[in-house]
Amino acid sequence: MSLGIRMHDAAPGTLAQRAQFVKAQGYECVHLALSKCISPAYMDPMVASPGLAGFVKKSLDGLDVAVLGCYLNLTHPDESVYKDTVARYVAHLQLAHWMGAGVVGTETGNPNPEYRYDPEHSHTDAALEMFIRRVEPVVKNAEKLGVTLAIEPVYKHIVCDGKRARRVLDAIASPNLQIILDPVNLLHPDNLHRRDEVIAEAIELLGQDISVIHIKDYVNNGTDNMPCMAAGLGEMDYSAVLRFAKLKKPHIQMTFEETRPDNAQAAREHIQRMLDAIE
Repeated sequence: MSLGIRMHDAAPGTLAQRAQFVKAQGYECVHLALSKCISPAYMDPMVASPGLAGFVKKSLDGLDVAVLGCYLNLTHPDESVYKDTVARYVAHLQLAHWMGAGVVGTETGNPNPEYRYDPEHSHTDAALEMFIRRVEPVVKNAEKLGVTLAIEPVYKHIVCDGKRARRVLDAIASPNLQIILDPVNLLHPDNLHRRDEVIAEAIELLGQDISVIHIKDYVNNGTDNMPCMAAGLGEMDYSAVLRFAKLKKPHIQMTFEETRPDNAQAAREHIQRMLDAIE
């Protein structure tokens, strides 16, 4: 497997300094959010250029970009905000083309300006149909550029499980739309009692279209907000996900989340030991 990390979870510094730090911890690829690693100004479509892509590649010094992050709300109800959001996605798709990034990654948002989970509206068919309409033009641009957009199902967002993600994939019907599987993001106190079933369903329905896996841990503290942390520090059982990855998705990029500079290497070693034990 190719194990990676969110670049903005690395020790602070320039992009090149962060790259050297994560390489020293044994990581081979990164999830890169330019707005978090350089400046929020890098979300402006104006900054996208082959020169920026070249600067990023040089700074990363051999680290692959598994995910170029553009996590914006495509279902914002204001049409002008939506058009601006699409422009930002297209700029990231261009950068992904120029720098050879694996995917441009995104979540699926909520149908309100605050990007807020609304139990009465977020999981409705109307919200899902809106997301499908809104994401389709972005995928069309991905097709033109020969790059991939990958959506990440999250329980508190519109695409909250494997079934709804499958509906999006089938409706768009494009090889340029893929899935980032973050098994912890599929979980919530409402479904924790079905944890293994929820994850197994997502793997079964989405397996062929999963292009990246996210790795983190959680604890159930009895509230609606489950704290997340580095792999190996909580209650997550990764056995099914890692078996799927090793046996069905050899060399897939798996990027770690919620790490700190002082525990990122231990998190990687924890997962690597689990992978090594799978036959």
